[in-house]
Amino acid sequence: MLECFYPDEYLDSAYVIDFQALYDKGYRGVLFDVDNTLVPHGAPADRRALALFADLRDIGMKYCLISNNQRPRVQPFAEAAEAVFVENAHKPSPAGYRKGMELLGCTPKNCLFVGDQLFTDVWGAKKAGMHTILVKPIHPKEEIQIVLKRRLEKIVLYFYKKSLG
Repeated sequence: MLECFYPDEYLDSAYVIDFQALYDKGYRGVLFDVDNTLVPHGAPADRRALALFADLRDIGMKYCLISNNQRPRVQPFAEAAEAVFVENAHKPSPAGYRKGMELLGCTPKNCLFVGDQLFTDVWGAKKAGMHTILVKPIHPKEEIQIVLKRRLEKIVLYFYKKSLG
């Protein structure tokens, strides 16, 4: 019952993902959540994020930012990162993910998603048929609705980890 929320991978950070290995496996695009996945909530693109995107460009991996935030939050980040983006994506609806893949010229078979929330990020990407990587949130300070969801996420993650043995 909870499997629809289980990520394909669960890692400490977006910054530890071996994107070269994923490229070698045939992935050509990455959709990223922004807040608490790449930077703390509301923060601009920092040196670490910009270095990640430079590495992706060097590998030949395309990338897109997909966020439930509005354009004034997402566009400046995307411009700094030289990224295409989907703002107001209505995650977990799969429509925003599909739009992101279309912008990259990718399909669910060769595009993956990286985000920090199970009930929006991972669930939506799974509904879109994508490979999902859940990462731990960068910063503990979050809006109240996210804090409440995190409590439920702990339950799902308990069963997810148990299913892995």
